[in-house]
Amino acid sequence: MPEFDTLTVGDVVAERVTAITRESLVRYAGASGDFNPIHYRDDVATAVGLPGVIAHGMLTMGLAVQPVVDWAGDPSLVSDYQVRFTRPVVVDPADGASVTITAKVGQLDAEENVARIDLTVTFNGDTVLGKAQVRVSLSR
Repeated sequence: MPEFDTLTVGDVVAERVTAITRESLVRYAGASGDFNPIHYRDDVATAVGLPGVIAHGMLTMGLAVQPVVDWAGDPSLVSDYQVRFTRPVVVDPADGASVTITAKVGQLDAEENVARIDLTVTFNGDTVLGKAQVRVSLSR
């Protein structure tokens, strides 16, 4: 577990590129029960104005926080996690999609020993999660 006193605002605490495939979408749909056809049928996705099959928002959100959980070493240290969905992650049938995640210390609360970790989550160079922030309780 990282120690609060070793952190500085602006520190990059985690970076990761995560691949999402159509198989990932099938597995997530089975686990979550979200079988909306925009997550597996191109014809339905394009009929509703999407550029193609898109990843589940909650899948993207879960994949984005995982590097912070790994860095913290214990998921129970995450006390809050919020995002705004800004763009869909389009999952190509052959190539899938690569989501880039960078986690930086955005704020330190010395009274509570809480680090706010700001996530930058991009797909094809565009931000897909806005105002993505994770609050992590740490020891000194």
